[in-house]
Amino acid sequence: MSNPTPAPTFHFAGRTVSRLGYGAMQLAGPGVFGPPKDRAAAVAVLRAAVAAGVNHIDTSDFYGPHVTNQIIREALHPYRDDLLIVTKVGAVRGADASWLPAIEAVDIERAVHDNLRNLGLDVLDVVNMRIMGHIHSPGPGSIEQQVVALAELQQRGLVRHIGLSNVSAAQIAEAQRITEIVCVQNHYNLVERSDDALIDALAAQGIAYVPFFPLGGFTPIQSTTLSRIAQSLAASPMQVALAWLLHRAPHILLIPGTGSLAHLQENLQASQLRLSDAVRAELDTMAQAGGAHAH
Repeated sequence: MSNPTPAPTFHFAGRTVSRLGYGAMQLAGPGVFGPPKDRAAAVAVLRAAVAAGVNHIDTSDFYGPHVTNQIIREALHPYRDDLLIVTKVGAVRGADASWLPAIEAVDIERAVHDNLRNLGLDVLDVVNMRIMGHIHSPGPGSIEQQVVALAELQQRGLVRHIGLSNVSAAQIAEAQRITEIVCVQNHYNLVERSDDALIDALAAQGIAYVPFFPLGGFTPIQSTTLSRIAQSLAASPMQVALAWLLHRAPHILLIPGTGSLAHLQENLQASQLRLSDAVRAELDTMAQAGGAHAH
């Protein structure tokens, strides 16, 4: 790709970041557990992403666990001044690779220190409080205890900004009574559209919305409509799915992940794809066709 047009930007956590970032989850081994098959390839992908203008990386110390952050440190430390690393707390991994809630104050403090140590940082730019809920969607209940614990670490200078992940509008409002919230990271993509109203409400507040599983998750979005539109645009279906999200609202920040240099290049090219109103209207019908269960 020669002389690509830079991706659009958004002001987030005191920085101007490219709206096309990078999610580091897939840098760990299968099931986000253990080391990758090819650590050198993982390092190369991170370096290529930053060289291409990516300055927003999403990670967590429970990816691996520890593995992903250690690879980020190996690849990119000392970090460029304009690089924003966003991490998350709220879970630990069992020996069997299970995902276990870790939401007591002591768990949250330990997780912050794990992220600091493995990333090689003195302070974390943004920490998302990941609420387990229903795994891919929020559950009911108060998150006050968790947000208070994270806000205390913020007051101690270990965390600059706080975000939330897998939360409802009511939980966001509850958290905002405790501290400023700079981003929300929920499950949203071309076919999973439950957060449409929330996205519009956050836009009015200038709060970044970061969809996880922007390409459908462990089962990529599949649709004859999507494939046909992609073919007509000389693009891949995944590029169209990312471009649709970029067109959806200017405060949506994308963090597609990949361990492949070719897929990285393909993802980054999505910012150059222009979707007409007619194409967007046709893509919108995918959600109404009952595709909202693609995880």
